[in-house]
Amino acid sequence: MGTMTFQLPAEVSADAGRELEHSFMAGGPDNMPWVTLVQPHADNQIQLVRPGEESGYLSAPWATNDGSRLMATSGTLMDRARAYHVLVELARGKVNQVRCQAADWRAGGLSVGSNLNTQIQKASSAFGQAVTGMPSPAAECQAQEALDLGYETAGELVRAYVDQVFQIRHQRQPRLETALGCRLGPTLPTAALTGQLTAAFNGVYLPVSWNLIENTEAAYRWDQCDALVAWALKNNLDVTAGPLIDFSSAQLPSWLWLWEGDVTSLASFMCKFVEVTVRRYRTRVRRWQLTAASNWARVLALSEEELLGLTYRLIETARQVDPGLELIFGIAQPWGEYMALEERTHSPFIFADTLIRSGVNPHALDVEIVMGVTPRGSYCRDLLETSRLLDLYALLGVPIRVTLGYPSGGRADARADPEAVVGLGQWRSGFTPAVQADWAALFAELSVCKPYVQGVQWTHLSDAEPHHFPHCGLLDAQANAKPALGRLRALREDHLR
Repeated sequence: MGTMTFQLPAEVSADAGRELEHSFMAGGPDNMPWVTLVQPHADNQIQLVRPGEESGYLSAPWATNDGSRLMATSGTLMDRARAYHVLVELARGKVNQVRCQAADWRAGGLSVGSNLNTQIQKASSAFGQAVTGMPSPAAECQAQEALDLGYETAGELVRAYVDQVFQIRHQRQPRLETALGCRLGPTLPTAALTGQLTAAFNGVYLPVSWNLIENTEAAYRWDQCDALVAWALKNNLDVTAGPLIDFSSAQLPSWLWLWEGDVTSLASFMCKFVEVTVRRYRTRVRRWQLTAASNWARVLALSEEELLGLTYRLIETARQVDPGLELIFGIAQPWGEYMALEERTHSPFIFADTLIRSGVNPHALDVEIVMGVTPRGSYCRDLLETSRLLDLYALLGVPIRVTLGYPSGGRADARADPEAVVGLGQWRSGFTPAVQADWAALFAELSVCKPYVQGVQWTHLSDAEPHHFPHCGLLDAQANAKPALGRLRALREDHLR
């Protein structure tokens, strides 16, 4: 067992103390979490206990001066008896991350202006003063300033990167072919809403929800799905359907639980639904997301290896129906926070890599980046951490599709998955329609600019219909458009066909 001790600042709010329970140690080639026990220690300290003694880094939630509470990371730390000062190490990690990323992007041709260079120097200087002044209250303030400057500079660095990547790509292609869309609900959009959707998006994700289509075993209801397929094709939208099997309890038919733990029967039912659905629509729908969250799930008493095997079988089933289909599988919680809570063999990255190496030849990988929602979502992170995550998954060598979501409110959501609640950090001032709009614009723009990203889709359209993630729709519970829809429309008008 390895134990690292971290000294907290002299004054830590109760909220900050509670949020530190989400801390973990991480490392390895894919920088994923290790199972970590967080426990209070004497003298305003916390201890993080992990199975091994390898060097790794700390991930811990911390507040910044713009109101955000984000998952911050330290540099690499060795195991030692003496306590590390948590704020100094988080500042060290962020400043070093910014400096290294700026150097990497410079080497790739990014022009970093004098203002940005000055910001990097200011952050480095503030960190140096914090280190040399510890331990003292003034040095703690300096460390917080260094962390704040690190985040501020990271945001400016990513924006410079996005602007210059778009400039280069538009020299070759005035309008990019990247798909921008949204997952619809079961209800056919009205004429007015159709106009809004076709203006904002060049693609659409059609829901093919197993729990709605086969609510009773072997009794299929296709009317809603038939109407949505006809609507999408009539409006010349780039169509993706799915996910066919979403491995969350609210998205699976209730009768399936009669077969809990019976892997053979569960595989048979799932493969049958995939086969019947794909066969029905294959002449009209050529791109399918077959699975979502099989890497993360804990449903139907299925083990990690069984979920991996099921994902493989579902892809193979669709491939047998029509070898020419474009097939996608999805990864949830891509930073792998669930690995900090229980022992897992495969990180989300290794889960995806194992499937790709198995020879199923997926057309793309869907990376689900939904922040601020628990248990399936990710703790809030900044743009630079998200850019680095996407670059990691691009190493797998298949195109990436990105599913985005962020809540516009924090209260209970009666139409959401009852297990899902808002509360994993926050972006800027929290969960409001205006903050959701800013988040959508920035994170969608970052995703779209990446050349390896094939498509970006918002997690669901309307909070007025049943959905998974609370308050994450582009329409509110009264079916009125939120500001985020307009910001996504502006992104399309600026860059996409």
